[in-house]
Amino acid sequence: MRRAVIIPARYASSRYPGKPLVPLLGKPMILWVAELSAKAIGAENVYIATEDPRIAEVVRSAGFQPVMTSTSALTGTDRLAEAAEQIEADIFINVQGDEPLVNPADILNIGDAKAGSMDVVVNGYSWVSDQENPDNVNIPKVITNERDELVYMSRVALPGYKDPKNAPERYKKQVCIYAFTGEELNAFRQFGRKSELERCEDIEILRFLELGKRILMIETQPGSLAVDVPEDVAGVEMALKRKHGL
Repeated sequence: MRRAVIIPARYASSRYPGKPLVPLLGKPMILWVAELSAKAIGAENVYIATEDPRIAEVVRSAGFQPVMTSTSALTGTDRLAEAAEQIEADIFINVQGDEPLVNPADILNIGDAKAGSMDVVVNGYSWVSDQENPDNVNIPKVITNERDELVYMSRVALPGYKDPKNAPERYKKQVCIYAFTGEELNAFRQFGRKSELERCEDIEILRFLELGKRILMIETQPGSLAVDVPEDVAGVEMALKRKHGL
C-alpha cells in the first residue's frame, strides 16, 4: 500500500497570517516539517497542500511537491481531502505544517497503525508536559477509553473531577499526525460544514465522531511543540536549537 504525507499549509491563517513561511532559525517552518516527513517516507511521497503560490514556490524550490487547493477549504482536513483527489495513495497521512519538531518515527508508527486497522481513523497523542498549562486553549486535550479510542477532545482541561483526590495526574494532548483513507477524507469533506462540536471547540477531528467513525489514538514521543501564535516562535526555536545542538 502506498502512503503519502500531505502537509496542509494555509497562508491566510486567522491567528497567524503567513505562518507556514515564518522563519525558524532562518528556514521557513513548512520546510522543517517537509524534511522531517521525508525522513519518514521519502521526499517523493511528501506533498504540501496550499492555496497560496508563495508557499508553493518555496516548497517547489526545496524539491517538494505542492498541490494547489481552493481558498474555501473549511479546515486543514478539508484541504487534505481536496489534495488527496489529486494523489494516488492508499493511506494519506496528515502532518501539520506548524509542528516543526514532529518525530519521523511517529509518522511511521501512525501509518503502520492505519495499515493494520484500515477501518479506523488514526490520530496521535502525547502527555501534557510540566512546562505546559493544561488550561491553555491552544492545546486540545484528549479523552480516550481503555481501548485507546477517542471519546472526546476539548480545549478545556479534561477529564474533570468532583473530588480533588480524583484529579488526573496527567493530561493527554493531541499530536496532529493523522492517517486516513481517501474514502474517509471524502466523507469528511462531503459533510459540507463544520459539525456543531467541531465548530464550538475548533477541533476538526470531532467531525469524524459525528460521522460515526472510530478513532484510534496512538501515543507519540514527547516534545511536540506547535506554533499557534507569534509568541510560540521563540520557544520552538529554542527547542530546535537543543534538538540540533546549535
